[in-house]
Amino acid sequence: MIILSDIAIALVALLHVGFLVLEMFLWTKPYGRRVFGLKADFAEQSRALAANQGLYNGFLAAGLLWGLLLGADGFPEKVFFLSCVIVAGLFGGATVSKRIVWVQAVPAVIALALLYAAR
Repeated sequence: MIILSDIAIALVALLHVGFLVLEMFLWTKPYGRRVFGLKADFAEQSRALAANQGLYNGFLAAGLLWGLLLGADGFPEKVFFLSCVIVAGLFGGATVSKRIVWVQAVPAVIALALLYAAR
């Protein structure tokens, strides 16, 4: 169960690395605009905000990876950063798009449940 939990946490971290790349580097590119459904002018105007958001997603990924590197001793870090991901996903779902709940919060909830089940 511990291995399954760590795999789920690693996948959540990988998702957030992907969000970082999309928001920091691909926001104004055709692929990034297509993923987020943005018009070119809006993407350009909101570029700095997206990069800032991408950086925060990178911090979430870094925190999850830190917890994984600590092994069993990283339980509190894993719980904290998964909880941050869940809150961010729920807030994004409430304020931006319901899709964010499914892409961000649900995987983190699953990883958190697996983490507690492995304990």
